Amino acid sequence: MAHQTRKRFGQHFLTDQGIIRSIVNRIDPKAQDRVIEIGPGTGAMTYPLLDHLPQLEVVEIDRDLIAFWEAKKINKLTIHAMDVLQFNFREWAQAAKSSVIDEGNKGGVKVVGNLPYNISSPLLFHLISAIEYVDEQVFMLQKEVVERMVAAPGESEYSRLSVMLQTVYHLENCFEVPPESFEPPPRVDSAIVAMWPKKNVKIPTETFNVLEKLVALAFSQRRKMLANNLGHLKHLLELDADTLKSRAQNIPVETYLEWATKLANIPKEDRII
Repeated sequence: MAHQTRKRFGQHFLTDQGIIRSIVNRIDPKAQDRVIEIGPGTGAMTYPLLDHLPQLEVVEIDRDLIAFWEAKKINKLTIHAMDVLQFNFREWAQAAKSSVIDEGNKGGVKVVGNLPYNISSPLLFHLISAIEYVDEQVFMLQKEVVERMVAAPGESEYSRLSVMLQTVYHLENCFEVPPESFEPPPRVDSAIVAMWPKKNVKIPTETFNVLEKLVALAFSQRRKMLANNLGHLKHLLELDADTLKSRAQNIPVETYLEWATKLANIPKEDRII
């Protein structure tokens, strides 16, 4: 019996073989790599990945799909039957990186998948916890989300998501995927994005936490000036008149990080953020 897609899990299964080949080519799996796939579905990308890898791990929450894969008894496939937002990517990636190093440091640690569109932003933030040990991430997402991820300052798509991800990742909008490539077809266009952690960027945890709160405040009312959105923080940051007249979407990533670093060095009781 064919698997019935579940709307609550945001399931749309890729069926276009040309698109599948393009995605797998972009992932470029090597025998030395350690790879985990989010949401294997019925195997559109899983089977091609298994053709290249001695071992593949997947995270799946749908009990029917879990049973589907367990019944196949594929020795080189490890199934993590759980909510991906609860999966400990840091622990997995740390172990995967240690394994790669033990074998001569010739492989990479990669996270890939057709991400559920209904949890894409929380999942992207969740994955940051593993950034220290991951070499590359290649995902399919809603096209509008990918456009926000890669947007530059001043562009209408530039957002909180742009700032937070670009602070720690290099990003590439690889190519688009039309609705007819799926079953059932989604109501939106999709795109493939590649992400590489910025290995030379080491941001203290407290600074990153402050950055997240600062950026959320800055973008809380997109059409209003920073003078309105930042509240008491504008005095702590000692922003000039021109900056205060700017909107959040015009401030570069580097500037947000500079501000967060300055605020993180102020005692918590004084900055209240």
